[in-house]
Amino acid sequence: MKLNHSRCPHTPKAVSLLVLAEILILFALIFRLLPSSPPIEEASSSVTTASDSIRKGFIKWVDFNVTADAMRQALRLDVDSYNQTPHLNWLELLAYLGARYGGDFSHYQASDMDHLAQQLKEGASMEELTKDMKYYSYYLEAYSAVLGGMTGTYEIQIPDESTGEPKWVTKYGLKSFSPIAKNYPYNDFDDFGVSRSYGFKRQHLGHDLMGQVGTPVIAVESGYVEAIGWNQYGGWRLGIRSFDKKRYYYYAHLRKNYPYHKSLQEGSYVQAGDVIGYLGRTGYSSKENTNNIDQPHLHFGMQLIFDESQKDGNHEIWINCYEITKFLTMNRSETIKNQKTKEYYRVYQMKDPAVPGGAKSQMIDN
Repeated sequence: MKLNHSRCPHTPKAVSLLVLAEILILFALIFRLLPSSPPIEEASSSVTTASDSIRKGFIKWVDFNVTADAMRQALRLDVDSYNQTPHLNWLELLAYLGARYGGDFSHYQASDMDHLAQQLKEGASMEELTKDMKYYSYYLEAYSAVLGGMTGTYEIQIPDESTGEPKWVTKYGLKSFSPIAKNYPYNDFDDFGVSRSYGFKRQHLGHDLMGQVGTPVIAVESGYVEAIGWNQYGGWRLGIRSFDKKRYYYYAHLRKNYPYHKSLQEGSYVQAGDVIGYLGRTGYSSKENTNNIDQPHLHFGMQLIFDESQKDGNHEIWINCYEITKFLTMNRSETIKNQKTKEYYRVYQMKDPAVPGGAKSQMIDN
């Protein structure tokens, strides 16, 4: 009888395939056991076309869960030591704890930051304290990308104690604002990553602040309008890019019929604290100016951009803004309504050095 070797499990060819499969499985298991590291992408340095620039390594993923309490404490230490030696940099303080906690701020204790600050005040340098921290530089770059535009020196109006009239002062500290205007109620919870189903099944890559239709929406950071108009998911929405190009702020579901401040168009400069639009419930429709959101709210999102290839597509980095919005409640922009035009404006003007040309914040029209 003639054997059919093509079906025999013990032929040399079959044995070789089994051995190869076992080797591949072994390599897969070894790879899974290797230690992971923060996601840094080493991009190719070869120039593929004449217009391409040589790209360096860049961060391609950030899991930001620094608590509002940690941000407040770090900022206070920074501001209190301004114009002193040493000046404690709040981003370095947070990056140190990020490296110590492995990025998990559920371990945060105020005493840890106080101890770090004391070491620095007693003469230790951050370089010495972090020399054995493998990922300190990663956390410093990542946290600087998230928070780097929120502090600095700026000019702003405050009420004069004797006359009540606005007067200009120079300050150092937090120059970013809550996305919801002062004296307007809202409620929220940590909803980053929850499921969404309109259009296709996906994760919620932003933070929703539930409020009243018409509530003035505020520019969190100074920047320029990169996107304005209708999006079937976000409805009437605004995209504002920071001047250092590292952050893209997304404000969505703005009010039907009158979503934006009339001063805005693509390319417009805005100052942190300016009124940029009005809370609503537009979206979830391909037809413009449609209210399809059940509960009025502002969808607020922040995208990090370390390389322009991350701006659109599959490599976008959106971070959880819940703790950031809690942190920013310490700075809410007060607004006033022009009864003629029904437009809202900020009460106290600001001059942010980050704005090119020294442009002033919006002035109320008469």
